[in-house]
Amino acid sequence: MFESLSTKLDAVFKRLAGRGRLTEKDVDEALREVRVALLEADVHFRVVRDFVASIRERAVGSEVLQSLTPGQHVIKIVHEELIKLLGTQAKLGKAMFPPTVIMLVGLQGSGKTTTAAKLALHLRKEGGRPVLVAADVYRPAAIDQLVALGKQLSIPVFEMGAKADPVDIVQKGLSFAREQGATAVILDTAGRLHIDEELMQEVVRIREKVTPQEVLLVVDAMTGQDAVRAAGEFHEKVNITGLILTKMDGDARGGAALSVRSVTGVPIKFLGTGEKSDALEPFYPDRLASRILGMGDVLTLIEKAQENFDQQKAQEMERKMRTATFTLEDFLDQLQQVKKLGSLTDIIGMIPGMQGMARKLPAGALDDRQLKRVEAIIYSMTPTERRRPDILDGSRRRRIAKGSGTTPADVNQLLNQFDQMKKMMKQYSQMLSGGKGKRLPFGMPRF
Repeated sequence: MFESLSTKLDAVFKRLAGRGRLTEKDVDEALREVRVALLEADVHFRVVRDFVASIRERAVGSEVLQSLTPGQHVIKIVHEELIKLLGTQAKLGKAMFPPTVIMLVGLQGSGKTTTAAKLALHLRKEGGRPVLVAADVYRPAAIDQLVALGKQLSIPVFEMGAKADPVDIVQKGLSFAREQGATAVILDTAGRLHIDEELMQEVVRIREKVTPQEVLLVVDAMTGQDAVRAAGEFHEKVNITGLILTKMDGDARGGAALSVRSVTGVPIKFLGTGEKSDALEPFYPDRLASRILGMGDVLTLIEKAQENFDQQKAQEMERKMRTATFTLEDFLDQLQQVKKLGSLTDIIGMIPGMQGMARKLPAGALDDRQLKRVEAIIYSMTPTERRRPDILDGSRRRRIAKGSGTTPADVNQLLNQFDQMKKMMKQYSQMLSGGKGKRLPFGMPRF
């Protein structure tokens, strides 16, 4: 989402860092470029104005201008102001007596129904017992979509069809949730293509009847300033308590994510980062600020790995890598584990310092279709071939290429890369287990 903005800000900061001592003119020139980069990213002009003014007020102080590393001071200030702009982390409110009622509102197409299912799954992972209520009676197939998602995730869904009154649906849905012993009820309310009085009156009626603990506005982060305007109007009418930004994995400019919190004054609570049911992350302003500035987000990467990686499998893989005995089956298993963490671009973006290196890679190097191609090649092998790739002669390679929809050259490339990886692991294993006083490659001493 923020790749273009990150690239531009990175270029500005590199120039600052290379200038040694800074003058007030240097700071103003850099902030002018920051202002342009933010406006091009579709950040609201008032947000940009206040943001840049706050940075300048701190950056032209004697502590920065007389510092031996003024460029680093300015980056630190930008990072801190960006965190302030994004707001503080806010958790979901809870009812004194269960269930907690969470009402989702938003425009049609923002991903409200999918987000309802994602949020339910998130709450269940935290030990809760959520129930979904299908109260969108206007959008075709909205009820069917929520029922299908609930069935897929084994989460109860209450629905009364498309002819029932939405207020009646949510009241009876709340009673159903109490009978089920639910800890949370998530209301999927109707949206419109644009704000209108009928939509707002219905949302107000529902809010008055069930008095939810949370009214979360689901905002499509790819819609730019339209999302900011919609957020302002919803907040004025129904007093929203939080925001969920969806489609944060898209390639839009991302300005809405930086503007909407500032304009509404309510906290961002979750980010939707993909289409899968588990692609919903709690919002951490410091982590998002670090990603935007190309500093990575190691904590989120670690949390994703802990959630998706099998500890026992990881230990077994470590043993196989240490002894250089892992096979193509193991390699395939690792690819599938990595895919659970998100796209290659997302993973690289979470590793500090890797964004700049990623930009230098050839076009398509981080394309997730490359992983699918590798998977297809390995799946086209027999179990014996995966365990013993040394038996793959020309005819077998041609058969594998045909079965995977690739070319023999693609198969050869994968096998060569796999062979190089095994050699590297063998060398690394020997390096770790070597005796004291012997020399490592490149003249490095052993410890």
